[in-house]
Amino acid sequence: MKHLIAPSILAADFANMGRDITMLHNSNADWIHVDVMDGRFVPNISFGFPVLKAIKPLTDKIMDCHLMIEEPEKYVEEFAKQGADVITIHYEASNHLHRAMQQIKATGVMAGVALNPHTPVSLLFDILEEIDLVCLMSVNPGFGGQKFIYSTINKTKELRAEIDRRNLKTKIEIDGGVSLQNAEVLLQAGADVLVAGSAVFKADSPEQMIDRLKNVGELKKI
Repeated sequence: MKHLIAPSILAADFANMGRDITMLHNSNADWIHVDVMDGRFVPNISFGFPVLKAIKPLTDKIMDCHLMIEEPEKYVEEFAKQGADVITIHYEASNHLHRAMQQIKATGVMAGVALNPHTPVSLLFDILEEIDLVCLMSVNPGFGGQKFIYSTINKTKELRAEIDRRNLKTKIEIDGGVSLQNAEVLLQAGADVLVAGSAVFKADSPEQMIDRLKNVGELKKI
């Protein structure tokens, strides 16, 4: 299966969010990545239910909601109700991760777990069968535009090996500092979903950048 591109609207123009969502809807992006921050789990505040509710009617793209918040379990049902198709919570923010995965799945959406750069992927191995998506943070969460942390490549390889060994369908998502400079090596390491914020929205043509990220590696196959 071809890899997926999930532009992060954290890098969009907040004053023209409708315009940018329409652009993504008409592009070859697969998912729309929505970073939710509470100012507690990470040192920044972004947006929540009202924004998700407002943008959901503008597109039929998958809404990939990444909850960088404390006590995420309190808000799972509401995010699902407002249109989330994927809900990812942080390993570091949940005391009962297995239960949280079941809670998310009970709403009918994909259940994801995000890992901060310092968190080993092996900590998920005991419940890997319960996880639909693992989001590997390749920057420290909280702000866009940061430099890619290259140890993420080895983490991706380790996680891919374990997923394949068990013959699971768990997807690997990479979030943070993704660009044309590292996209191919990440895909070769085993990534399925690339989250790109600044790389897309700061490009001269966001639509063309999405196409280029979507087609990484294709020219070498011809």
